[in-house]
Amino acid sequence: MKSKGYMGKIARIDLDTGTITRIKLDDTTVRRFIGGSGLGAKILFDHTSVETDPLGPENLLIFAVGPCTGTRIFNSNRYQVVTKSPLTGIYGEANCGGNWGEIFKKCGYDALVVRGASKTPVSIYMDEKRITVEDASSLWGKETFEVDEFIRAKYGTSAESAVIGPAGENLVKIANIVTDGKHARAAGRCGVGAVMGSKRLKAVVVKGTSEVPVASEDGIRQLMRRIAPQMNEFSRTFKQFGTSGGMENCEKIGNIPVKNWYQGPFEGAGKISGQRMAETILTGRYHCGRCVMNCGRVVKAADGPYRGMEIGGPEYETLALLGSNCLIDDISCIAKGNELCNRYGLDTISTGGVIGFAMEAYERGLVTEKDTGGVPLKWGSCDALLKLIEMVAFRKNIGDLLAEGVRNAAQRIGGTAAEFSIHVKGLEPPAHDPRAKMTVALGFATSNRGACHLQAFTHDFEEKKFIEDLGMPQLTDRFAKEGKAYNVFLMQNLMSMFDSLTCCKFVLFGGITVKPLTEFLNNTTGWDLTDGEFMKIGERLYNLKRMYNVRLGISRKDDTLPPRMLVHRRGGGTNVLPPIGELLNEYYEYRGWDEFGIPTDKKLQELGLEEYIHGRKK
Repeated sequence: MKSKGYMGKIARIDLDTGTITRIKLDDTTVRRFIGGSGLGAKILFDHTSVETDPLGPENLLIFAVGPCTGTRIFNSNRYQVVTKSPLTGIYGEANCGGNWGEIFKKCGYDALVVRGASKTPVSIYMDEKRITVEDASSLWGKETFEVDEFIRAKYGTSAESAVIGPAGENLVKIANIVTDGKHARAAGRCGVGAVMGSKRLKAVVVKGTSEVPVASEDGIRQLMRRIAPQMNEFSRTFKQFGTSGGMENCEKIGNIPVKNWYQGPFEGAGKISGQRMAETILTGRYHCGRCVMNCGRVVKAADGPYRGMEIGGPEYETLALLGSNCLIDDISCIAKGNELCNRYGLDTISTGGVIGFAMEAYERGLVTEKDTGGVPLKWGSCDALLKLIEMVAFRKNIGDLLAEGVRNAAQRIGGTAAEFSIHVKGLEPPAHDPRAKMTVALGFATSNRGACHLQAFTHDFEEKKFIEDLGMPQLTDRFAKEGKAYNVFLMQNLMSMFDSLTCCKFVLFGGITVKPLTEFLNNTTGWDLTDGEFMKIGERLYNLKRMYNVRLGISRKDDTLPPRMLVHRRGGGTNVLPPIGELLNEYYEYRGWDEFGIPTDKKLQELGLEEYIHGRKK
């Protein structure tokens, strides 16, 4: 292929037959769909259908990297997992950092597509010379940390693995895929670990050393020198407390979930903040490959009931969903809950969501101790939190119900449970309240994978910061609706490019915005894209994912928020509710979608997606 930045091959493995196929990746495809989630979405659309069972052998599990992965570019060592989600039944993707992405790409591939299901547990091993499917019966049932240690002992410390824990094996629909062992970077959302478990695939082990070709190493070097001062300045403050450093401010503006998104103030916010972590259980920091920010936490409880080994510490989302959402203000307890989720292979966001839901169901009498194995699910109970995490991972007692996600659990419980089952399109939301910022409300409602702050990433660019070269206005009032639809439209297109390149979105704070990102891509590939062409590709990718969902019946009726997020929080907090209908009307106009949220033929033709016009119902 002509374009640099790519290895030029896709590996396809059919676990039904054990067949391994190497497919050439052509230049036309990468220019249209880039890589990462964009390439993954194309493959998923083309090779699955409406009838595809997410946990059936015909579903695809796609690992994909982008042109920036494995290069010198800041924070570019990420990968995407794309599949039809067993949790939501629609398009699913999960993004992960760590070191796996670079080492996978250096095996000589841009994507791995896994189909079928093995009759016995297996692992996949890849390097530059070979791909093998190996017996993993001895690893089945083991926790992620133990599997990582085994793999490094067997293949060497330079090997990286993406593994599932017991939750994935048990087809828990909020199961994740974990890399980096005890540091536990995770492809967390949409139940991708359950899809891996349905294929009886325990681990994907990579050990590549090939160089990634780039068009202009000197051009990349000069760009990095130009941007380095701003990146270093941001990283100095960010690395101190990581993502959890904003916990108290988020509570102040009504942005954190409290008591299953019901309550306003949470007096314990300071007790579970990054600052408190630094004062008590923080012992070190770590970073993903090619990263200068060092936002990873290493924690260890020195005493008390949660003392133990040093492990990766909880980030903001985990602290809020396992903490304030369940009225827990014990940071050591939350760190232990985070450890258990990482060991078992559970998404901490969805896990906190289903536990908060279960605690409310217990309080309202819809769930009793007969359902919980005798455990009282009281708000603020660390014992209940930790026992529920285990129940979910192993589908014990009420855990078997919660393992299906809040939407399905509420349907089975019945009564008023649906009123407090907090999800969008079946996905439990991250820890950003849409009543605190209008762009978050619209971003949640229109995200292709369900409730997500990262598919728009607007929450830090609404009042204090704005991206000048994105062409969006500076939004000074977080409660005003003016300019918000255009903001979300632009940011979703930009984030589609981040997820396809694949790069960490935190580099935005260090000055890597549209113009530098386009320059990086051009210097990597040898292309000559303008900023406008770069953004138009992002728009194409967002529409492709929307079309995948349209084929499955998604429309305006699904672009909404749960009832609880459309009423005021109890006890104080934000007072303005998002006018979701008005926001959608304006957003659909910018998107070129019809009144039902369906991309028009004209828009699809404009974006070069003509072949998907007639694929809506296939």
